[in-house]
Amino acid sequence: LLNQTSLVTYFWLRGLSVNQKAQIAMFSMFLIFYVLTLIGNILIVITITYDHQLHTPMYFFLSNLSFIDVCHSTVTVPKMLRDTWSVEKLISFDACVTQMFFLHLFACTEIFLLTVMAYDRYVAICKPLQYMIVMNWKVCMLLAVALWTGGTIHSIALTSLTIKLPYCGPDEIDNFFCDVPQVIKLACTDTHVIEILIVSNSGLISVVCFVVLVVSYAVILVSMRQQISKGRRKALSTCAAHLTVVTLFLGHCIFIYSRPSTSLPEDKVVSVFFTAVTPLLNPIIYTLRNEEMKSAFNKL
Repeated sequence: LLNQTSLVTYFWLRGLSVNQKAQIAMFSMFLIFYVLTLIGNILIVITITYDHQLHTPMYFFLSNLSFIDVCHSTVTVPKMLRDTWSVEKLISFDACVTQMFFLHLFACTEIFLLTVMAYDRYVAICKPLQYMIVMNWKVCMLLAVALWTGGTIHSIALTSLTIKLPYCGPDEIDNFFCDVPQVIKLACTDTHVIEILIVSNSGLISVVCFVVLVVSYAVILVSMRQQISKGRRKALSTCAAHLTVVTLFLGHCIFIYSRPSTSLPEDKVVSVFFTAVTPLLNPIIYTLRNEEMKSAFNKL
């Protein structure tokens, strides 16, 4: 992994704060967030696996989402918690590249997954009689393979662009984890073309998927005007949960990756929400608004 043209073998992470009291408070808060994220999402996966009534396409994709959230949070949060007690917040070049790879793998896969989940809801609500024909298990498995493959290709492309750059001088990253926009700013060369490629890659994926999702749910809402009130309430509840997740997750991606690599004061706050808070909110949003999941939890 190590770039042979690089003289930098370690990067310094600035972290979230230099204030000791603030660090202790943040350690306690994010440790609780991380433990609850693991418990909530793993419990969702176990519940869906063991409750045969939940063996439907919607819950199949929801279990994938919970698995991704566990992985996505684990890429950054444990390192952040350990660095809270470290004077020197160091990360090796190889570890930094590895963190970037898995961060973008899980983030991009989740974007594609949220898009697939929107399509699943569209078919279920707008074409209920054809739902099990259109969204059969073969289609679900193919979609799952496709979204994981797409996330892998995206992550390899971004990581390859980053490690080819020479790093010979600055070694301080203004964040608590390695991400492509912050890392390429440390390169000892002009990165204008690379920044354009990142915006056209990550930024375009985020914006296009967000537009597709909004249009999908708009079509669903229009179609629900013809449905009975009980079915409409259930569909509205499901769509509201999905839209909340989409807005929280894709909002960060659009904010970070749809502009040049310039640091803003809000970047760290948005990054914390993206890596530590959103994976915790997903199980809360999907379970508290879902009677089937609450019933399955009770049975488990």
